[in-house]
Amino acid sequence: MTSHTETMGNPPVGNFNRTLVVAALGDSFRKLSPRLQFRNPVMFVVFVCSVLTTLLWVQALAGHGEAPTAFIFWVSLWLWFTLLFANFAEALAEGRGKAQADALRSSRKDVIAKKLASADRNAEIVFTPSNELRTGHHVLVEAGEAIPGDGEVVIGAASVDESAITGESAPVIRESGGDRSAVTGGTKVLSDWVVVRITSNPGESFLDRMIAMVEGSKRRKTPNEIALTILLAKFTLIFLLACATLLPYSLYSVKAAGLGHPITLTVLIALLVCLIPTTIGALLSAIGIAGMDRMIRANVIATSGRAVEAAGDVDVLLLDKTGTITLGNRQAVQFHPAPGIADHIVAEAAQLASLADETPEGRSVIVLAREKHGLSEPELAEGEAQFVPFTAQTRMSGVDIGSRQIRKGALDAVEKHLEAQSSHLPPLVKRMAEDIARRGATPLIVTEGARALGVIELKDIVKIGIKERFAEMRKMGIKTIMITGDNPLTAAAIAAEAGVDDFLAEATPEAKLKLIRDMQAENRLVAMCGDGTNDAPALAQADVAVAMNTGTQAAKEAGNMVDLDSNPTKLIEVVAIGKQMLITRGALTTFSISNDIAKYFAIIPAAFATTYPALNALNVMHLATPQSAILSAVIFNALIIIFLIPLALKGVKYRALGAGALLRRNLLVYGLGGIVVPFIGIKIIDMLLVVFGMA
Repeated sequence: MTSHTETMGNPPVGNFNRTLVVAALGDSFRKLSPRLQFRNPVMFVVFVCSVLTTLLWVQALAGHGEAPTAFIFWVSLWLWFTLLFANFAEALAEGRGKAQADALRSSRKDVIAKKLASADRNAEIVFTPSNELRTGHHVLVEAGEAIPGDGEVVIGAASVDESAITGESAPVIRESGGDRSAVTGGTKVLSDWVVVRITSNPGESFLDRMIAMVEGSKRRKTPNEIALTILLAKFTLIFLLACATLLPYSLYSVKAAGLGHPITLTVLIALLVCLIPTTIGALLSAIGIAGMDRMIRANVIATSGRAVEAAGDVDVLLLDKTGTITLGNRQAVQFHPAPGIADHIVAEAAQLASLADETPEGRSVIVLAREKHGLSEPELAEGEAQFVPFTAQTRMSGVDIGSRQIRKGALDAVEKHLEAQSSHLPPLVKRMAEDIARRGATPLIVTEGARALGVIELKDIVKIGIKERFAEMRKMGIKTIMITGDNPLTAAAIAAEAGVDDFLAEATPEAKLKLIRDMQAENRLVAMCGDGTNDAPALAQADVAVAMNTGTQAAKEAGNMVDLDSNPTKLIEVVAIGKQMLITRGALTTFSISNDIAKYFAIIPAAFATTYPALNALNVMHLATPQSAILSAVIFNALIIIFLIPLALKGVKYRALGAGALLRRNLLVYGLGGIVVPFIGIKIIDMLLVVFGMA
C-alpha cells in the first residue's frame, strides 16, 4: 500500500511548522472570546475562574487583597496561560486543516470550457466560463486542457493528470461506460479527448466539498466526543459544588473552633481548576480535528468526524476481491501440455494465439512464454498471418498462418470450435481443465486445427503482504469478508490463499446489501469499499463506506469517505486511523483523570494548612510552602497541556491489540504515568519557585 507524506499535492505540514505556530498563537488570543469558550464547559469554567482571579488581583492592588498580591497575580496569570495553551492546541490542529484547504483553493481555476450543444463531439461549441456550467451540460476537453468541472465521461477516453487533487504524479485513464468514468474539476487531460457531462453546479463541486471538509473550524463534534464532553461537564459540576462548600466550612471551622485562618477564594479557584479535567478538556477538540487531518494525509476525505470515529469501532471489513485482495488481472502461471505434446509446442502455440489478444490475460501469456521458455515474440511478414482478435462474444483469440489454424479460449468456447470441425476435446485435457478450475484458477484451452495441445492456467495473483494484513485485522478482533462475482470454488481458493475469514461468492448488489444488514442486525459495525454504481446501495448501508475517487458519481455520493488514490486496500488504513483517534482520546482521558489524583495530594494539604495546621503531615511531596504548593500545581496544570499537544496531534501509536490488552496498556502507561508525572513535575516547579524566591 502506498504511503503518503504529501496530501493532495500539498507540501507536508509538521505539527510545529513555523507558519502554523505563528498563526495559531494569534488565534489563541482570538479564541478567548466568551462566546467561543462557552462551547467547551470545562474550559469555560477556567475562563470564569481566570476573570475572577484577575478581579481579585485588581482588588489586592487597591489594598484590599484577601491574599498576597503577588500570589494572586501569578495564579491569575497561569490560569490565563491554561486557557491560551488550550486554545493553541485547537488552533494548531485547525491550522493544519486550513493549510490543506488553502492549497486546494489555489488549485481551483476558472477556465473557459468548450460547452457542446449536445452529447456529441461534433456538436456546436460555445465557449463558456467554467463558473457558468450547470449540471447536465456537456463539454469537450482535449489534450492540454483542464477539466472545467466535476463530471462523468460519456464519450471517449483520455489520460488525465490528477496530481493537483491526489498528489500522485502518475497519470490515470478515464473512459466512458465503466467504473473509471468520473473526473474532477481542476485536473488536466494529457492526451486524447473526452466529452464530459457536468454533474455539479458552481460551489457544489467535489473540490468545494473537500475544502469545507478539511477546514477544522467547520468540523462538527462526533457523538462519542459529545458524550465525553457531557461526562467532563458532569465532573466539573461535581468539583464545582464540592469546592463551593469548602469556603463556608472553612469559615465555620475558624469561627467555631478557633482554628487558623479561613481558606481564600484564590486558593479555592486554584483548587477547582486543578481538580477538574482541564487536560483532556483542553485537548479534546484538537484530538478530533487531528484525527480527520490524519485521514486527509492518507488521501482520504471523510465527510464528517462521525465517519472517522465509526472507522475506529469497525469489527467487520467487506473487501472486493479484484483489485483489493488480488492484483486485479488474472495472470498466466503455467502451461499444461496434453499427453504426447512437448511443453515448448504448447508455449509457442499459446504465444501465437495471444498476439491478437489485447487483454491483460493475453499479454501475460506472451510474458510467460518469454520468461519460462525463452520465446521471443515472432516476426511475421505482412500478409503472412491472419489474426483473430479476442472478443467478449467469442471468448477466443488466435491466428491463421498458412495452413496452421491456432486458437486459444475458454473451455466451452473451444469445445464448440472443435465440434464445428467434427472433433472433440480429449477427456484427459478436459479433466485437466476442470482440475485447474477446482483449484480456483481459470483454464484456457490451446488448439491447432482439430487437435488440443494443452491448457493455460490463469490465476488471480494475491497481493504480497495482504495475508499478513488480514492476520493483523484478526488480532484487532475484525472479521474480514471477501466479496466476489466468482463461482464458489474459485472464491474459496482465493479466500484460503489470502487468509480472509469468510467470503461471499457470486455477489450481486442485493446480496451485498443483505450481508451488511445481517451483520448490522448482530450489532456489528461494517465497513466496505466500492467504486461502481452497483456498489452504491451497499455503500449507503455500511457504517463506514469508502468510495473510490475513480468510481462513479453514485458511489461517491453513497459513501461517507472518498479515497483520492482509489486504492481499495486503503480501507485497512482507514480503520487503523479511526482506532488511533479513539485510542488517543482514551489514553489522554485516562492521563487527565489520573493526574488529578496527584494534584489532589499536592494542593489539598496546602489549601487547608492555614485552617488545619495538622494537615501539613499530608504534605508527602515536601513542598516548600502552602503558596508554592498551590502555585506549582497551577503551573503544572497549564504546562502539561503544551507537552501533550504533540501527542494529541500525532496520536498514540496504534498497535493491533485486542480491546482488553489495549485497556491494560493504557491503564499502565497513561494511568500510572498520569499519577507519577505530576508528582515529579510539581516537585520540580516547587524547587524552581524557591530558587527564584517566589515560594
